[in-house]
Amino acid sequence: MSSSCTILLCDANSFFASVHQALDPALRGRPVIVAGRESTRHGIVLAASYEAKLGYGIKTGMTVREARSLCPDGIFIPPRHDLYIEFSTRILRIMWDFTPLVEPFSIDEAWLDVRGCEDLYGSPLTIARRLKERIKNEVGITTSVGLGPTKLLAKMAAEMQKPDGLTVLDFPDVPKKMWPLPVKELFGVGPRMEAHLAKLGIHTIGDLARFPVETLVRRFGVVGRILHQCANGIDYSPVDPHSLDRAKSVGHQITLPRDYYGYQEIEVVLLELSELVARRARMGNYLGRTVSISLKDAEFNWVGRSYTLPYYTDTAADIYAATRKLLRRHWPPGRPMRLVGVSLAGLVPAAARQEDLFGRVEKQARLDRVCDRLKNRYGERAVFRAASLTGAGVLFARG
Repeated sequence: MSSSCTILLCDANSFFASVHQALDPALRGRPVIVAGRESTRHGIVLAASYEAKLGYGIKTGMTVREARSLCPDGIFIPPRHDLYIEFSTRILRIMWDFTPLVEPFSIDEAWLDVRGCEDLYGSPLTIARRLKERIKNEVGITTSVGLGPTKLLAKMAAEMQKPDGLTVLDFPDVPKKMWPLPVKELFGVGPRMEAHLAKLGIHTIGDLARFPVETLVRRFGVVGRILHQCANGIDYSPVDPHSLDRAKSVGHQITLPRDYYGYQEIEVVLLELSELVARRARMGNYLGRTVSISLKDAEFNWVGRSYTLPYYTDTAADIYAATRKLLRRHWPPGRPMRLVGVSLAGLVPAAARQEDLFGRVEKQARLDRVCDRLKNRYGERAVFRAASLTGAGVLFARG
């Protein structure tokens, strides 16, 4: 391993299922399947433990009915996104103990650049082992870690040994370890690109690496050049700890457990979603002005509308008031609704907050901060609106 191998990709194994196994030791070693309820139209597998994946062939995206037929003894658990966010945050805090250069890639993956940390924590390989050990001991979840000289090679390495793996992929390893793999295994190649490449006779990563780059550029433009570089292990992107600081919007949507009729029912969901969106904005230290709603009826017809507030906000009441106005203006009261979404865009740093003469804004901000601290400590349901307890509420229906 060369001294340039300083980038790690840490991937929590079967993250959603592993969270439930960490919380309940009785679930460890058993086929755990995290999936929505069929009765509420969320009957899709979101995650499965390795016992379910390897032993029964359970895959993400499979219907619950199909999963039950393959694994009748499986333990089906509804998703708890508040728990997953909590565990993800705990893992990130451990990563930050080793280096400030941490770039989250998803809720269960992040890159770390440990250059310059050797005197404090040992070699990159030692850091990778210590990182895995701490996450396992302190969070209760196993991880697969890839180590390489670039983000791409670290990501590819992490995929090579699961679960609980530690793999090094250096430039000299690329022809032997990467090139024999199917081209779909290359980070960034999806099903559509795989089909396009197959028409050119490209079936493995090695085929792509050896293919004339000029032909790829003529066929795919700049994407063709990037794919050729990736197939050869080349990636110039740095680990960016501020990659999430440039969010353009925050939002949340939900498929309703049944068709909702009338403004009264729908507005309960708008209120709950406004709370979630406002909290996400505050967690990112953002304010926003443009409130949008996404609505879908029982026939899957979609309506999307936006309203720009005269001021920036991160408060649920402001977002909710705008969504109610949009709903009543653009949705007939008797039309059945299947899906609701709320988002806040036009984001700026929270330092841009404009105070008002009578202190209403600051008073609400203090109240929001208190509620956020309670939720951070005790979970998303520590404080909630009374409307969530009505028959229209979806906060508790989400599992």
